[in-house]
Amino acid sequence: QVQLVESGGGSVQAGGSLKLSCAASGHSFSSYAMGWFRQVPGKEREFAAGIRARGAIVYYIDSVKGRFTISRDNDKNMLDLQMNSLTPEDTAVYYCTAARSAAAIRTGRFDYWGQGTQVTVSS
Repeated sequence: QVQLVESGGGSVQAGGSLKLSCAASGHSFSSYAMGWFRQVPGKEREFAAGIRARGAIVYYIDSVKGRFTISRDNDKNMLDLQMNSLTPEDTAVYYCTAARSAAAIRTGRFDYWGQGTQVTVSS
C-alpha cells in the first residue's frame, strides 16, 4: 500500500506557473504507475497526466499537452507536475494517484489517492 500527500497548490494569474508535488510513503514506489487527476465541482474527475513506473512512458490529456510536465524521482519517492501557461480552465482540485498496474496509464484506473490540492487560476 502507498500513502500520497500533495503539496504546491495555490492561486496564480493566467499565464503563470505552479509546481505540484506528491510525496509517497509505503513500499515499492518505483513499481507503481503514477498520475495526476483533476476535478472541478460538478464535473467528472479528469485524468490529466500519467507516468509509468520507470518514467519512460507518459500520458497527457490534450488540453495540457505542451504546458504540463509530469516527472518522478524514484529515489526520493516523489512525483511532480510542472504546470506552465496556466489558464482559468486549469482551476481544479488536483489529486495524486498510484496504481499497481502499468495499464493504468491507458485505462485511468488507479488504486490509491491523495487528498488533493487546490489550484486556482484567475484571469
